[in-house]
Amino acid sequence: MRSTARVLVYSDDASTREQVRLAAGRRPAADLPPVEFVECATLPAVLSELDSGGIDVCVLDGEAVPAGGMGVCRQIKDEIFRCPPVLLLMGRPQDAWLATWSRADAAVTLPVDPVEFADALAALVRSRLSSAA
Repeated sequence: MRSTARVLVYSDDASTREQVRLAAGRRPAADLPPVEFVECATLPAVLSELDSGGIDVCVLDGEAVPAGGMGVCRQIKDEIFRCPPVLLLMGRPQDAWLATWSRADAAVTLPVDPVEFADALAALVRSRLSSAA
């Protein structure tokens, strides 16, 4: 098992990034390695981190301003070779169709529900680590 799973968290709102960190805890599931968070508040920072490599999962805030997570998701799915799976944070459950349009691998609503979020994140980390093996 790897020593850590790197999770990029994009939101212009520091409290949303904190919700994500708290919901995931040290590890989203017992069978996974501890999570190392890489926080980004801007689109250029997200693109820079993804270009550097080593990100296992992206968590993108669909409500971020000025670049919303849904548009960012669609952009990175088009531009990043072997793009990591994306967990999208949506403002409303009715926005699920937009999550599909953006090609997100999973979506949860804000405010973050710790159990729902940890389950979704764990599934994406598992899929990424198994495909990397």
